[in-house]
Amino acid sequence: MAETTHTEISPDTPLDGELGELDEKARLGAPSGERAVIDGFTEEGERLPGGDDGTEQLGFKKHSHGNAPVIPEASRGERRRSFDIADFPTLTGLEEDWRFTPLKRLRGLHTEALSGTAPAVEVTGAGNVTVETVGRDDVRLGASATPEDRVSAAAWNAFGDATVITIPKETVADGEVMVSVRGAHAEAAAQHLLIEAKAFSKAVVVLDHQGSATLAQNVEIVVGDGAELTVVSVQEWDDDAVHVSSQQAKVGRDARYKHVVVSLGGDLVRLTPSSIFTAPGAEVEMYGLYFADAGQHLEQRLLVDHAVPNCKSRVTYKGALQGDDAHTVWVGDVLIRKAAEGTDTYETNRNLILTDGARSDSVPNLEIETGLIEGAGHASATGRFDDEHLFYLMARGIPEKAARRLVVRGFLNEVIQQIKVPSLEERLSESVERELAAGNL
Repeated sequence: MAETTHTEISPDTPLDGELGELDEKARLGAPSGERAVIDGFTEEGERLPGGDDGTEQLGFKKHSHGNAPVIPEASRGERRRSFDIADFPTLTGLEEDWRFTPLKRLRGLHTEALSGTAPAVEVTGAGNVTVETVGRDDVRLGASATPEDRVSAAAWNAFGDATVITIPKETVADGEVMVSVRGAHAEAAAQHLLIEAKAFSKAVVVLDHQGSATLAQNVEIVVGDGAELTVVSVQEWDDDAVHVSSQQAKVGRDARYKHVVVSLGGDLVRLTPSSIFTAPGAEVEMYGLYFADAGQHLEQRLLVDHAVPNCKSRVTYKGALQGDDAHTVWVGDVLIRKAAEGTDTYETNRNLILTDGARSDSVPNLEIETGLIEGAGHASATGRFDDEHLFYLMARGIPEKAARRLVVRGFLNEVIQQIKVPSLEERLSESVERELAAGNL
């Protein structure tokens, strides 16, 4: 698959077209009294006039050129956060955060009261880990995460009881903590989970979603100072399920946090994982695997917020698609704030399209507010099978069909191996095999 390349343009780089014919003084950054006037720009940058079509009321501003109707706030860090659903206007599909999502398939998660029965939650393998069912008045709820969109705010206002999982201070969990989320109802419902790893604790928590549901879910994750926490979110829903989940993590000083997403089932699954550094010295790894079949919509929108100095993050998401109207979306936002000196970050997304009729959207975003960093980069690639790989395998006597499956297995296995739970890795490998068989690959 071909890599996406990024070309740096310096002030001396000649530009083609109309702008290239302007005098040298027309460049932005030249003294205002010496440069030519460029329509649509001010000395502060691009002028963004307000529209008369109501777009500013959505929290967007009308674009000054091109066909794009609106653009989002200037910075990822400026996105609205609120527990009040009224602070998020009714969705239209024009919003940047929702432009890829088929709103009609949300089954009312963004428009109706979430009054249905939430999927049952069962926690096993907890051992020396504390598990509680608490009311929404528990002071720990909402202390570490604030909704960033309308569906998340609706879920916050609608859930009844919440499940709280706590790994005590300096505790190593006895095995994996398995959180089984089993849906059996199609009515729109809300759910809230809180996972807290106290200082210097260590645990692996698996959120295993199965069954049928229409679910708006908030997952709060707190990683204490010096703690090591892995959270694996598996979406193996039935074919009719709709799942929208906000999974926000706050990562403390010198902590290690790994988040793994595996999305295989469901009609529409939309996850928005985020990692926010709250103190220096922490490291975050975020992995994702998704496999979309005909008509399936799998969407991942993640954020890594480097708000403090000397933290490191790595993001790797991989997806495969097959069948008519199979659609995957990956949007990766990495924000390096002005105070985050010494940041080291890289994100990558790879998509393998197996058949005609499938579509993959991949949007890596990197926003840097300080130049005093160790390194930052991103890459995205989408393509079909590598003919050289197939030729190599077939030249050694492997039939084409078997060779294709080997390529897909190898492509996705990098993420599966990051789970570090042998039984779950085996189960997911078998699920990938079933996906390949279903597509007659």
